[in-house]
Amino acid sequence: MFKKILIVLALAIIALVVVIQRQPDEFTVTRSTVMDASPQAVYEQVNDLHQWQDWSPWAKLDPQATATFTGPATGEGSSFAWSGNNEVGEGKQTIVESRPGELVRFKLEFIRPFAGTNDVDFTFKPEGTGTRVTWTMSGKANFISKTMGLVMDCDKMCGDFFVQGLANLKAIVETAPKA
Repeated sequence: MFKKILIVLALAIIALVVVIQRQPDEFTVTRSTVMDASPQAVYEQVNDLHQWQDWSPWAKLDPQATATFTGPATGEGSSFAWSGNNEVGEGKQTIVESRPGELVRFKLEFIRPFAGTNDVDFTFKPEGTGTRVTWTMSGKANFISKTMGLVMDCDKMCGDFFVQGLANLKAIVETAPKA
């Protein structure tokens, strides 16, 4: 009887590993909204990492988190490192490409609670009298993230933060004095 239980358990573990391995090797989370502001106005908020504390949903989760800025004040090479509670963790983001009024691209490195490196893009496209702002994060899905994806909807979890961040950013750029 004990031997049968072990065989069933081993088969269940093998089946679980197969299911996990068959999950996608990459992920993408994207959210967008239209803001009543010029592409340049929105770009300036995103391209200056010092401004992120005003609209990032993660900044609100741990107001006591430490923030360190290195490199130029804005644009390519500008970096922001943070360390906070378990909700915000620890990591660093660096602007790797910056095109005024069009794109800001980041390398996002997580240290804790889970190590990982992702790409993040903010794009700005004129739409009507405003700007469509799209926030996208993509990266590789390792075995642990594939396993977590079986029980958590990571797209919804991250996407909800993106929606909140975009709403916060929208409130800032729409109330700023127009140039």
